[in-house]
Amino acid sequence: MFPIVIEINFPSGTPAFTINGQSAVVVQDAAATAKETAKPATSDAKDATPATISAPVCLRDIEQIASMKLKKSSWDYFSSGAMDQETLQLNSEVFSRIRIRPRVLRDVSQVDLSASLFGYKFASPIGISPTAMMKLCDESGEAGVGRAAASFNQVQTLSTFTTVSLEDVASAVRSLPDYPHAKAQRIPNLWFQLYVVEDRKKAEELVRRAEKAGYSALVVTVDTPRLGRRLHNIRDPFRLPSDVKHANFEGNNSATLDNEIGQGGAVALRNNNDASLNWDRDIGWLRSITKLPLVVKGILTAEDAELAIKAGVDAIGVSNHGGRQLDSVPATLEALPEIARAVAGRVPIIFDGGVRRGTDVFKALALGANFVCVGRPSLFALTWDGEEGVRKMLDMLNEELRLAMVLAGTTKISAITMQFVRHESEYGKL
Repeated sequence: MFPIVIEINFPSGTPAFTINGQSAVVVQDAAATAKETAKPATSDAKDATPATISAPVCLRDIEQIASMKLKKSSWDYFSSGAMDQETLQLNSEVFSRIRIRPRVLRDVSQVDLSASLFGYKFASPIGISPTAMMKLCDESGEAGVGRAAASFNQVQTLSTFTTVSLEDVASAVRSLPDYPHAKAQRIPNLWFQLYVVEDRKKAEELVRRAEKAGYSALVVTVDTPRLGRRLHNIRDPFRLPSDVKHANFEGNNSATLDNEIGQGGAVALRNNNDASLNWDRDIGWLRSITKLPLVVKGILTAEDAELAIKAGVDAIGVSNHGGRQLDSVPATLEALPEIARAVAGRVPIIFDGGVRRGTDVFKALALGANFVCVGRPSLFALTWDGEEGVRKMLDMLNEELRLAMVLAGTTKISAITMQFVRHESEYGKL
């Protein structure tokens, strides 16, 4: 039996009570209880009906539902971080340290969330980060997420390690009713994430397939020469179910790869990822084999941002891999200002890490990001209600961002700058 969590501001010390014979716990803030690694011990059934939230109204609600619907091993795989999970927790917590400085008596009757990148105009600056093995959440998998993002004119970045092939995801997006880019060479709403494997022919083959299928940008993950040490996955080893395949590698020693990925990804990355990847040889090689916009994802320092620009990248991805690689690195929001100062507008900055509120998006934009992406929330939304759940999740974030802009006194994404935010320490002197 699951505890009931009710988001009501009762006075502290209010005793527990019961609803329909089930015990309930009163908390001051339901979001604070929805830690990313919290998993009800008894919720191993895929068809579990959460007793806590019947109609989610925010991303934390959706996360709570997903924690109860997913199998424990899948939940641990998706939600856990490296080692003590300090960075995982920080990614979300640091947003509360930034205060918004609202301006008043401004005309905010018309708010424009649109943002442009790589020559395309999107409905908002919110996108979906690459996450693997989405069919563990819902049968529609990556195709459902792609269709949801495209239906909102927003971006999905498809992982290398998908359970729906990159071609099938592209076809699913093109098949949307009245999709404006159905016949176009490029699909603005789909980017492809690449791990550069030791076999350069395999890496180049993936790039060529993405180009042919119509993907409009290439996102190269550079913070994973080896997989981080994730204790939850060591204690409760993840195995890929036999009916879920690594679709991008079918027919290419797929049985071996499925077995490797089925062990949680560590074996696959150890056996395939290239730990010798470097700026001069490899980023230059990637730049030479494709004309797609090139994003380098996994930058946390000004020095690497400068090297990325010198290497000719088209955008910088500020990311710590969701706290799943090296623990104790900065939260991405902590690293963002340093990188934004170094980049100085020369290339766009794409941010991810810990975003759960529209105000989080607002703060990241104010601190220098041009686009803000979410990873785990897309998995949780897919678990909750499939493709429609992802649509609802994006709608929640967009509307929260719109409201934040109205209440802060700005009407355009480009106008969200440092003037709107301050660190809490500036207000902590009273």
